[in-house]
Amino acid sequence: MKKLVFLILLFIGLQTTQAQKILSLDSCRTLAIENNKELLINKEKIKAAYYQKKGAFTNYLPKVSAQGTYMRNQKEFSLITSQQKYDIRNMGNLVNESFQEFAQNMGEKYPGVESLISTLGNEVAAPLNDAGEAMVEALRTDTRNVYAGAITVTQPLYMGGKIRAYNKISNYAEKIAQEQYLLGSQELLLNTDQTYWQVIALTAKKKLAESYLNLLQRFDSDLQKMIAEGVATKADGLSVQVKVNEAEMTLTKLEDGLALSKMLLCQICGLNIHEPILLIDENLEDVSTIIPSTQFDIETAYANRPELRSLSLLENIANQKVRIVRSDFLPSIALMGNYIVTNPNLFNSFQNNFRGMWNIGVAIQIPIWNWGEGIYKVKEAKSQALITKYQQQDIKEKVELEVNQSAFKINEALKTLVKAE
Repeated sequence: MKKLVFLILLFIGLQTTQAQKILSLDSCRTLAIENNKELLINKEKIKAAYYQKKGAFTNYLPKVSAQGTYMRNQKEFSLITSQQKYDIRNMGNLVNESFQEFAQNMGEKYPGVESLISTLGNEVAAPLNDAGEAMVEALRTDTRNVYAGAITVTQPLYMGGKIRAYNKISNYAEKIAQEQYLLGSQELLLNTDQTYWQVIALTAKKKLAESYLNLLQRFDSDLQKMIAEGVATKADGLSVQVKVNEAEMTLTKLEDGLALSKMLLCQICGLNIHEPILLIDENLEDVSTIIPSTQFDIETAYANRPELRSLSLLENIANQKVRIVRSDFLPSIALMGNYIVTNPNLFNSFQNNFRGMWNIGVAIQIPIWNWGEGIYKVKEAKSQALITKYQQQDIKEKVELEVNQSAFKINEALKTLVKAE
């Protein structure tokens, strides 16, 4: 029977251990880095900055674009006036009238010639009218349905330094994204370590509180026996019971704090906050202590702080923005080439077919007068650059103060450790 009970208890213990997820400090760090949403966001920001840098570089390269259009016109364009069309269509009749007038005048002098000239005028009238009609038809543009298309190539030659400044800014932006990821990683690891060791500390305090409570409960039991024997007073018993109640309340607070700390650690590691976990260092009686050095070099601290490096990059970006603003008020030069097709054909008497041509040229834009707008905007950009510089100096001073505070805390902790030992 005793063997059966032992096996049952052993089985329950194994099941409880298997149900708990055993974590070490390194595994907590790994899980936190893999599952932290802020780090995942920062990773995507690095990718976005990389693609932005690639996109900025394309501004050095020629751009090719195509466009097309169709337009239905109510009326077609005309190369000659309506009166000219009428005269051309009826030029045979006009010539015939001239012949008849000429024949009448000649008939007065030479009676036999009048009929000959009159007949000749009648004979040429119809062919000339037909030729005039054909000429008017040939001069039609037929531009009621117009199609046009163009392929354009543009190569920037000089943009006032704007393209180079944009490329530098995109390069700095990528580095800032990397620094932000590094800063997030450092803060996450620090938060993970603090929460991990907070769980260890609360576990040790809980064990101490349990031992203290057991001691008080045993003392209370002995005291009740002494009261029954008349050796101790009821006041002594009540005083001890108050201590027992206080110890029970302290133990309850520690249990709640330990449970909440484990939930927080699960949340940091990307686990279900209600998942039971067991830390490897929870049951260690003696935890190895690494004594940090209290000697530090402030320049090393500056070099190792991602936020300071980010501010330095932001200062560089602000300086490049000054150049971008200045470039808006400098000449810009671009090489352009086009191939244009139209229907009707503009190069062969407006025939209804597609024909095209190419052209090449240089476009230059020179700002001449803007009432000082460029000067004001450049000064504004310079002020923004100085703001970034002053922010960097302010952060440096705060970092130096923080480093000194950390050194003092290390010294205090070392003194406390020596006294505890």
